[in-house]
Amino acid sequence: MNKAKINKIIDMSVVDGPGNRTAIFFQGCNFNCFYCHNPETINHCINCLECIVKCPENALDTIDNKVIWNSSKCVDCDTCIKTCKYDASPKIYNMTVEDIIKRIEHNRPFIKGITTSGGECTLQAKFLVELFKETHKIGLTNFVDTNGGGDLSEEKELVETADKFILDIKAMDRDEHFYITKQYNDVVIKNAKYLAGLGKLYEIRTVVIKGINNYETIDSITKLLQPYLENQDIRYRITRYRPFGVRQHFSNHEPPDDEEMEKLKSIAVNNGFKSIILV
Repeated sequence: MNKAKINKIIDMSVVDGPGNRTAIFFQGCNFNCFYCHNPETINHCINCLECIVKCPENALDTIDNKVIWNSSKCVDCDTCIKTCKYDASPKIYNMTVEDIIKRIEHNRPFIKGITTSGGECTLQAKFLVELFKETHKIGLTNFVDTNGGGDLSEEKELVETADKFILDIKAMDRDEHFYITKQYNDVVIKNAKYLAGLGKLYEIRTVVIKGINNYETIDSITKLLQPYLENQDIRYRITRYRPFGVRQHFSNHEPPDDEEMEKLKSIAVNNGFKSIILV
């Protein structure tokens, strides 16, 4: 049976789409953002075995030179994640669609739907399609939180089965986007227009950092999507950078002050956005 690598599941979340939702975080990402707050979701475990001897609860073992995680012994101290030099985690669930549906069933009376995130969940697109077909059967909506790094026009079945998308747009300047993510943004911009044209773009998100040209970024993004606002409301979440949870060697960056955040909101309002959230 097809299985997905799942980093974690948050049973109840009110920040991952409309209403109360179950958020499913997939392992593996095609970006390497320097301000990533979940850097342990970027890569897959290479079984270097260094984390095993550091685990204080003996929740990690090895079979055939592969790390095995015993979740019943784990106390989530994250010593293994702090030990890992490869932006990975040994604490991964290999789950089938049926496994996830069983987990969701416990939450079903209290949620409007699910949101898949990561890492980058669209790297496991075929699995998402299978999952979304099943969650639709039980009356739940399916949202995809994505960095937009893969061409979604080539994943038509995924786009059809997903109800809405939440899209990160890190930067509009091509070189600045590469500086932040180690990838260029051509496909991200293509996806923004593609999803907006289909009426499937629920929200865009941008992290803003002191010292980066945030004004130009917000102005360019909102002007890009301005033509699509006539027939739909696209929400814009502008997130102030916070140094908590980022890798130590990237923690010297600073967040914008309140005045700058309000100015960024004004730019989005002037360009036609009505639903703006400052975080």
